[in-house]
Amino acid sequence: MKSLWNDADARTCGGDPLKLRIYTSRLLGREPALVLHGGGNTSVKAPATNLFGDIEELLYVKGSGWDLATIEAQGFAPVKMDVLLRMAKLDQLADTDMVRVQRAAMTDPGAPTPSVEAILHAIIPFAFVDHTHADATVAVSNTPDGDRYIHEVYGDRILVIPYVMPGFVLAREVYRRTKCMDWSRYDGMVLLHHGVFSWGNDAKSSYERMIELVSRAETFLEHRKATTVARRTGASTVTGIEGTIAQLRHAASKARGSAMIVRLDDSPEAAGFADRPDVATIATRGPLTPDHVIRTKPLAMVVSNDPPADISHYGAAYQAYVERHKQPGQTMLDPAPRWGVWPGVGTVTLGPTAKDAAIAADIVRHTVRAIQWSESLGGWQALPEADLFEVEYWDLEQAKLKQGGAKPPFAGKIALVTGAASGIGRACAEMLRAQGAAVAALDLNPEVTRLFNTADALGLGCDVTNLAAMQSAVARTVRRFGGIDIVVSNAGIFSPSESLDKMTAENWQRSLDLNLTSAQHLIQLTIPYLRLGVDPTIIINASKNVPAPGPGAGAYSVAKAGLTQLARVAALELAKDGIRVNVLHPHAVFDTAAWTPEVLAARAEHYGMTVDQYKRNNLLSLEVTSKDVAALVCAMAGAPFAKTTGAQVPIDGGSDRVV
Repeated sequence: MKSLWNDADARTCGGDPLKLRIYTSRLLGREPALVLHGGGNTSVKAPATNLFGDIEELLYVKGSGWDLATIEAQGFAPVKMDVLLRMAKLDQLADTDMVRVQRAAMTDPGAPTPSVEAILHAIIPFAFVDHTHADATVAVSNTPDGDRYIHEVYGDRILVIPYVMPGFVLAREVYRRTKCMDWSRYDGMVLLHHGVFSWGNDAKSSYERMIELVSRAETFLEHRKATTVARRTGASTVTGIEGTIAQLRHAASKARGSAMIVRLDDSPEAAGFADRPDVATIATRGPLTPDHVIRTKPLAMVVSNDPPADISHYGAAYQAYVERHKQPGQTMLDPAPRWGVWPGVGTVTLGPTAKDAAIAADIVRHTVRAIQWSESLGGWQALPEADLFEVEYWDLEQAKLKQGGAKPPFAGKIALVTGAASGIGRACAEMLRAQGAAVAALDLNPEVTRLFNTADALGLGCDVTNLAAMQSAVARTVRRFGGIDIVVSNAGIFSPSESLDKMTAENWQRSLDLNLTSAQHLIQLTIPYLRLGVDPTIIINASKNVPAPGPGAGAYSVAKAGLTQLARVAALELAKDGIRVNVLHPHAVFDTAAWTPEVLAARAEHYGMTVDQYKRNNLLSLEVTSKDVAALVCAMAGAPFAKTTGAQVPIDGGSDRVV
């Protein structure tokens, strides 16, 4: 592992301890092999002058919920050192009391809750302290001979602490072992099955010592020929992958009681791991570090060709695990798995949201690599399940999962929107995503891949009139998110104005292909997944031209009328599957690519109106925007339309030609 320290960048911190702490924290956070998604913590000790002019020694420690990769000054909690050191001397202290006292000792009540390792950071008598969950170091320690291997890697310059529950118990154990110790004898500290600490009186020495410690573990693995990870060179021979994924998500969502996202990783490395003959044994021994348990659960699932049975067996095993270890007053969390290995295919991760599934995927990617390293050193050995249960059901860890507040209405739901690069389609995709849905956004415009490129948004360049391209887009959506719950058929074109006697075959056919046939293909391709969806629905974007066609718009009006009739038939046929199908008829939505300022001005002038008057030329004298249409789409996808199917709803401000 290479140091990312840059003297020029460090000088911009002006010698300020907290700015340097931020700088090196981000360097650590940029390396996934060190920390993942909020894991690890850092601190710096520095004096501060309080309101009364007194100088206080403070520990600025990473706040709970902050990610080292992006941490800012407000992500560090300033805690009085004297309080932390006094707590370290206590014989007993409940973790909830520890958190309460630490918060009371903060000099900024608006700062985040200090890390549960704050007392441990305070004990270490150096200005800068870094703590990571380095893959290489943990892989070496998670073996039957882990203690011996750690000493072989680091010699006598490392302090080794057997696994102890994080929080006060760990801090107290370290204090007990080190209160008469000469800390200068050591370069760092390894917590078996947990992680590694480094320290120094300046930011650079603490950071680079961490890099050096992890590099030594990496070198040890190389010398032991333990760094080779299985990779598959050929493609998967499993057929029906998408159907199995959708069944898996359906069963997992039922087990959890709400919609879940399932993410497939069939990369060569994940597939190579899944191809191992011993994968069902080594993948189910536990997580890389106990910190991961709230993201991955202690048990992995083995996926077969019968996902409902897999989920049922997993739930029974998880319930038995809880019954073995729960204390009075503890209630079992949901029994749905968070990751699994799929022999012959790869790995899958599950989460209440796309972000959760993506975080679990990152953790699993590092876990499967470390498992194989440990196996080559004598065997992968996770913590006993009692220790994992203690962390999984620890109030302080569960609080991290509740920090997001109320669940958005479409959390865990999966939406597919066509024509999503601009106008109404883009507004629909963005609003569904803002309300918690994972969104696959399809458009012929390749810009869609840039607009929708996050853990919960997948932009797919796709010609919806090309059946093969649509099949591929639907399959990619299912592989990325696990299924489909909401289909928004929006892609379309307003055909050039032609009277029937002068209609060109090209104009007629293009309108039918894009405005009608593509929607039929979309419905047909998504029905198998909607049948396995959560509150599944199809929403068709038709037109005011259906109830009120205009002269010269025959190609467009006929296609949209056919589209509406298609939706009505779909509502009749799919109701038995619980799939709702509703239609909206927008009109005069001007904030789209088709309505340039020049076109708007010309049309307004043609009718003797100002542009504003033209935009509001309806019964309510209100402008209808893409966001207004998107809000109606979200309503149709959600609770307000939960008992409605086959409806046609105008959104046009009121048209005298329709009313």
